[in-house]
Amino acid sequence: QLVKKELNTSFCAASFYFELQICENPYMCNNECDAATDELAHPPELMFDFEGRNPTTFWQSTSWRKYPKPLAVNITLSWNKTIELTDDIVFTFESGRPEQMVLEKSLDYGRTWQPYQFYATDCLDAFTMEPKTVRDITQHTLLDIICTEEYSRGYVWKNDKTVRFEVKDRFALFAGPKLHNMASLYGQLDTTKNLRDFFTITDLRVRLLRPATGATMVDENNLSRYFYAISDIKVHGLPNSVGPVNCECFSHSNRCSYIEVLNTVICVGCKHNTRGQHCQLCKLGYYRNASAELDDVNVCIDCNCDPFGSENVRCNGTGYCKCKKGARGAKCDECLPGFLWDNGCKSRVCDDELLHCQNGGTCEKNVRCRCPPGYTGLLCERAEKPHCESEPGGCRVSFSGQASLRPPASILLLLLSAMGPKLLVEVCWTTVF
Repeated sequence: QLVKKELNTSFCAASFYFELQICENPYMCNNECDAATDELAHPPELMFDFEGRNPTTFWQSTSWRKYPKPLAVNITLSWNKTIELTDDIVFTFESGRPEQMVLEKSLDYGRTWQPYQFYATDCLDAFTMEPKTVRDITQHTLLDIICTEEYSRGYVWKNDKTVRFEVKDRFALFAGPKLHNMASLYGQLDTTKNLRDFFTITDLRVRLLRPATGATMVDENNLSRYFYAISDIKVHGLPNSVGPVNCECFSHSNRCSYIEVLNTVICVGCKHNTRGQHCQLCKLGYYRNASAELDDVNVCIDCNCDPFGSENVRCNGTGYCKCKKGARGAKCDECLPGFLWDNGCKSRVCDDELLHCQNGGTCEKNVRCRCPPGYTGLLCERAEKPHCESEPGGCRVSFSGQASLRPPASILLLLLSAMGPKLLVEVCWTTVF
């Protein structure tokens, strides 16, 4: 469906009359245009007439006779109402696609304008912008204004006649490649005003800045061959308000929008923490109040999941949150036995009730046992094995944190002489208290 209301042109004289021109454009078969002759006229309304005519009808600008002064042409479309886009904006050129152009939008009936997208054969040279395509856009950068070189190449194939502003590809960032998950898109449009405004317009303006030249240099001896010619402009969209009677939003919104792709009306700007096509679902982080009707302002209750004890802000239909390990309770703000609350539930190592530190160990803040010398383990349950530390004149037994005694040298010499010189042994002495 083509949505159009009014065409404003800043490039035509009264009644759209053009001087007689020789149209020697290599991309087109006709060689003459004359606004005073019906058969040769190319007025602006031919951008919106019936498609499929043979030969193709098109609007044509004046030629670039004042080169090097830019051939600047503005085409403005006004609807006098707010329109929400539902499909790509498509321009079909019969003269070769412009080497430089800007698509702009207005949300206040033409009082102010914002760029929608820049187009150029060389984005850096024309607009000092890095070239990008819609494939470079993500959910986080969807609102970014880009310059693309994808639609500024010369006329080669039939499909190369078109210049697009890709609406569906941007929808697909939320709804999936085939737009199967439209509920996700609805949710984003419902809750994100900037996103909703991005696809909403009252006016469109295309600024044609440099025509197709087909070469790196302009032939100044044949300037009549350079001009703009557009055979069709498609803008798909519908007014963003169908009326509160038809919206069926359970009193949570009085505004809705028609999505042409699905032939579906959806509520826009759902209030009272609701979402969905008819504002019949609760926002993430809320659950349905079973005792309230769908049109009740308190139909959705805050899950109020503890940020430290729960996996996320969501809860089930009864208000129970999904808890992290060790946490419990409807809001995940309590700990299971064996866990201690410390901005979340931390595993409890010891206590003075069930998890006693053994062998005289002391429990420190329920997270560790301080063991006495000679013992180790989580609960000080294991005795340390003695080991020898070599020192001049003998060895000594050592436990962690405990001093040990070295046997007197006279006793060691006596033992060695008694056992004979062929026996080399290392003797470790322990002292028993």
